[in-house]
Amino acid sequence: MKKIFSNQSRAPIYEALEKFREMRVVPFDVPGHKHGKGNPELTAFLGEQCVSIDVNSMKPLDNLCHPVSVIQEAELLAAEAFGAEHAFLMVGGTTSSVQSMVLSCCKRGDKIILPRNVHRSVINALVLCGAIPVYVNPDVNARLGISLGMSREQVKKAIQANPDAVAVLVNNPTYYGICSDLRAIVKMAHEAGMLCLVDEAHGTHFYFGENMPVSAMEAGADMAAVSMHKSGGSLTQSSLLLIGKNVNAGHVRQIINLTQTTSGSYLLMSSLDISRRNLALRGKSIFRKVVEMAEYAREEINAIGGYYAYGNELKNGDSIFDFDPTKLSVHTRDIGLAGIEVYDILRDEYDIQIEFGDIGNILAYLSIGDRMQELERLVSALAEIKRRYMKDPYGLLSQEYIDPEVVYSPQKAFYANKKSIPLNESEGFVCSEFVMCYPPGIPILAPGERITKEILDYIAYAKAKGCSMTGPEDLEIKNINILVEGELI
Repeated sequence: MKKIFSNQSRAPIYEALEKFREMRVVPFDVPGHKHGKGNPELTAFLGEQCVSIDVNSMKPLDNLCHPVSVIQEAELLAAEAFGAEHAFLMVGGTTSSVQSMVLSCCKRGDKIILPRNVHRSVINALVLCGAIPVYVNPDVNARLGISLGMSREQVKKAIQANPDAVAVLVNNPTYYGICSDLRAIVKMAHEAGMLCLVDEAHGTHFYFGENMPVSAMEAGADMAAVSMHKSGGSLTQSSLLLIGKNVNAGHVRQIINLTQTTSGSYLLMSSLDISRRNLALRGKSIFRKVVEMAEYAREEINAIGGYYAYGNELKNGDSIFDFDPTKLSVHTRDIGLAGIEVYDILRDEYDIQIEFGDIGNILAYLSIGDRMQELERLVSALAEIKRRYMKDPYGLLSQEYIDPEVVYSPQKAFYANKKSIPLNESEGFVCSEFVMCYPPGIPILAPGERITKEILDYIAYAKAKGCSMTGPEDLEIKNINILVEGELI
């Protein structure tokens, strides 16, 4: 995309939709609700302002599959705001961004180096394209039970052992706020002739806040999937895919168009446009306040006792190279409660919805819409939960991450002949589907991995504690699909 001088106070898609609204166009196209007139209940629920701009692609509004006017302008503005060579507006969530990123550089049989604690969207992409994962198993913080970033030495060894790999993928940050040494990993990948891809689903604010961990584009990465709807303020399911100068934008657009809808939502696209403008103009002050709130909450929660709201003190210069200061990650195990138990109590008894709870931690996601009085309510609720429910932590499982035993590639295992057997009889077999707690959506089991007793114990424990388990065909997760040995396709 040709770079031009741009005005970040512009929002081309939003402006075009406002003009369209004033034109009072008679619709003989889709969608069938015809600006809301055909579905009064929907219009009453969402509002006439909303449904009147839920429209189809047309000349004045451009086309997401082949943008030449207002969408192209919006992409130019986004690329400039994020310091990228090119930016793509994505309406299939960051799952679509991540998969397009992987599919753009990997084909069947290619190797890609990545941490095992990736979101399922990454492994889904490997199922689709047939690439072979080379996992860098992350270190684990024994006290917190969470997986950390990729250490430089681990990445170096993986690159040396797999010089034919085409790319290295990095989480920046992890769900818990942990960042790897991204600049060093980018440098190692490029020196080996590999691309560096970054899952930045939880790092939108790195591009706009002050004293943040380095962003993917600033570190010189080749591609980054950025979830604007998480910390950037756009509507759910809207995302950006950023690319650097070493990637062919036309090829990436073709890859995106293989799977992304041809009916791009103007609600989602305009939300990206408006949110980019907001962050470009006010991002520094916005995220300065978010960091201040997070620091306040960490101090107050740690003062309660029993909880541990962790932050920069974890940094070790390598596997925890940096920490996202907006993340309010809290370890709960020392008060005798699993994170998911605290999650449930907060929601059911205090009307507080946090992002997720796992077996040892909770995450309260702070972003541009939070207010101090709401944080004070959270802190107060946590203090009361400790007083009411604290018990001996004996017997609580502590570790979140289990090293996988990879037997077959995700694609080979997913499409192989398989059969369903009871979960409690599956030890030793090779899994052909996913099992995970969602959120965060990091697989406990992925297609092609050996089912072990440790994994089965973890699944049983997580289910008993109330974690939301997803992935298998059997929604109750009493049965699991395994490979029929000797019948791989």
